[in-house]
Amino acid sequence: MAVPKSDYLSNVWANGIFANRVLFITGGAGTIGSAQTRALVHLGADACIIGRNVKKTEAAAEEIAKVRNGARVIGIGGVDVRDFESLKAAADRCVKELGAIDYVVAGAAGNFVAPISALSPNAFKTVMEIDTIGTFNTIKATIPYLVESASRNPNPNPSGFTGGRFLSVSATFHYTGMPLQAHVSAAKAAIDSLMASVALEYGPLGLTANCVAPGAIEGTEGMERLASNLVTAADKTRGVPAGRWGSVRDIADATVFVLSDAGNYVNGTTVVVDGAGWRRQGGLEVGLDPGMRYPDFLLSGEVSRNLKHGRNAKL
Repeated sequence: MAVPKSDYLSNVWANGIFANRVLFITGGAGTIGSAQTRALVHLGADACIIGRNVKKTEAAAEEIAKVRNGARVIGIGGVDVRDFESLKAAADRCVKELGAIDYVVAGAAGNFVAPISALSPNAFKTVMEIDTIGTFNTIKATIPYLVESASRNPNPNPSGFTGGRFLSVSATFHYTGMPLQAHVSAAKAAIDSLMASVALEYGPLGLTANCVAPGAIEGTEGMERLASNLVTAADKTRGVPAGRWGSVRDIADATVFVLSDAGNYVNGTTVVVDGAGWRRQGGLEVGLDPGMRYPDFLLSGEVSRNLKHGRNAKL
């Protein structure tokens, strides 16, 4: 069954605003990445989805292509963002088959729950490699094509079309600190810094580089890994001033904004999409069951045993 448009895109966007443009996205088969891709493809773009799992990546591309007649969506699996040569080959193939890369979304990421005491050097390194080095490799593999796109699409463009835009998926944990998330906080802080550097060094060539920082997003694998399945809806939403967890559509809409004509002067910054949740991070109980409170769970060495694929043994 096709995904309803209302699940991934608001009605405020005009059809065709990304016509004849090409999106290159890592992690595009994930819950957030697929919503971002659907939104751009619905609005006229073609896309290359990059992922490690060949079957999952190709299946996602085939499904996403259904949102618009004539859409070209290529799934390039078997690509590890930690391997620059593999990623560069994927970028070159994207340009060869679709003609260009106008937008890049770096969304590949890894996460799990672990205190520093149980976080091995290898586990920390793995998250840094996937998130931070993976983002750097994505920059290096695609930036020449984004420079070409920016030269074809002056900012602002009288036609209203855009190009030469890089967007990384970040997070908000490092704004205040978050127990059990030292690895991700370090990796995402580095990504924010990378986007600032790209904006400074490539802004004069017409590029924009930004982050989107999702808060707790309903129905995503990321939150299944972080939030206990014993937490009630009331407990989950109590920590968010907006009164709810976000949806993948919230992130897709923010992505459309930043990459569209409306985002021409947004550069070198982070668009936080979390209902003001980061303002009171203690309300998001990452890795905890109801009744577990800071700092008691750290002192006892217990975290939730009700996480998807979580590091959920006694620590």
